[in-house]
Amino acid sequence: MTDTGTATASNLLVVDAGSSSLHLSVVDGEGRELAARHETEAPGSGTRQVIEELLRQAPPVAATGHRLVHGGPRLLGPTLVDDAVRAELDRAAELAPLHVPPALTALDATRRLLPDAAHVVCFDTAFHAGLPEPARTYGLPREWTDRHGLHRYGFHGLSYAWALDRAAALLDRPSRDLHLVITHLGGGCSACAVREGRSVDTTMGFTPLEGMVMSRRSGSVDPGLLLWLQTSAGLAPEEITETLNRGSGLLGLSGTSGDTRDLLRSAADGDRRAALALDVFTLGVRRGIAGCAASLDRLDALVFTGEIGCDQPEVREAVCAGLGVLGVTGGLRPENVHEDTVVSPAGATVPVLVVPTGEGQRVAQETRTLLTRHAGQE
Repeated sequence: MTDTGTATASNLLVVDAGSSSLHLSVVDGEGRELAARHETEAPGSGTRQVIEELLRQAPPVAATGHRLVHGGPRLLGPTLVDDAVRAELDRAAELAPLHVPPALTALDATRRLLPDAAHVVCFDTAFHAGLPEPARTYGLPREWTDRHGLHRYGFHGLSYAWALDRAAALLDRPSRDLHLVITHLGGGCSACAVREGRSVDTTMGFTPLEGMVMSRRSGSVDPGLLLWLQTSAGLAPEEITETLNRGSGLLGLSGTSGDTRDLLRSAADGDRRAALALDVFTLGVRRGIAGCAASLDRLDALVFTGEIGCDQPEVREAVCAGLGVLGVTGGLRPENVHEDTVVSPAGATVPVLVVPTGEGQRVAQETRTLLTRHAGQE
């Protein structure tokens, strides 16, 4: 039987497995990283060995916390994993087939390696579980919606929850008083409207494919266009799925790279396709931010997080310079950001904040909170 009381006071293994990477870290009760390993490939047959090697180098761990992109319709918060929960996660995998299966590979490996530890899954969808009904509902027949559970889930929730708390600290105001738009810009990109501590709108939907143009994902496109590709152009659903998820976005537009750093250099050298890709991307981010702002009464601040949001000042400037209609202006401090900071000029009508991504830290927080609660019930 797992001793959750011991786990709350001990080291945690935090596992963040994506569609093309695996980040492992061992953290102590103060959130300090004691050991880490980063793999640039998705979890697979060698994942157990990778985790085992890290565990040999690190102090003993009493529990693991796992980031999962999707919890499906029933798992709406941090959850202790048992066999029934593990079966439910297989059903959630159908909704995010590029992201959840690799994460489950890592989860299964840790459960085999640490059979006496507590294993907790934390979901990106959980932050959006209370979306207002108009924001979560598609304009589809009620029969389809009810039969298939079709609604907008939203993603990047662990990143948003972390950024919300850090932004509140920067602004020296309680999160329950704030109306914010937070945008997570990385390999995947989205925006979220936060009203008084709760997500009230977001750009991603039933899957992480909806919304903004991303590194390799298309973002939203006309559904009629997709039907035309199948019925008139003769493309198979599998080809469309693969291209929308891995061959579109910045990569598809530029033909060379899905990395904004590469495209900025290429555009400066006169590459018109790279320049267009960046323009399409930043316009999409502005649209997403403006659309989310429509769900707020006011805009207390605009918050950037994610790798692009933190490390690409040129992209932040291009986004903010086009948001005058919201009271956001350009002229941001032009540096990469490695700590929570305000990058807008002093006295700006709408402060612009940058918060480095803290998904792993948030997983550790949620894992400890859940284990503490369970220990108190025993």
